[in-house]
Amino acid sequence: MEIILIILTIVLIGAALLTIKYKDLVAAVIASSVVSLIVSIYFYLLQAPDVALTEAAIGVGLSTIIFMITIRRTRRYEE
Repeated sequence: MEIILIILTIVLIGAALLTIKYKDLVAAVIASSVVSLIVSIYFYLLQAPDVALTEAAIGVGLSTIIFMITIRRTRRYEE
């Protein structure tokens, strides 16, 4: 179990850093979705399935859709 948590933590930190680093906004949104997904897995492992479902629905689902619609109406790359 500890190995799974270590791997999740490394992926979480990597995805968070990629979210900041990317100039391509679509890639940054996808990395941000990965962060939300891993956080929802953490909540599930902490015996909080209701919070995990809420984080997955809002963080991964709704936020990603709203960001993608916004990016589609503006420019994809940051200047």
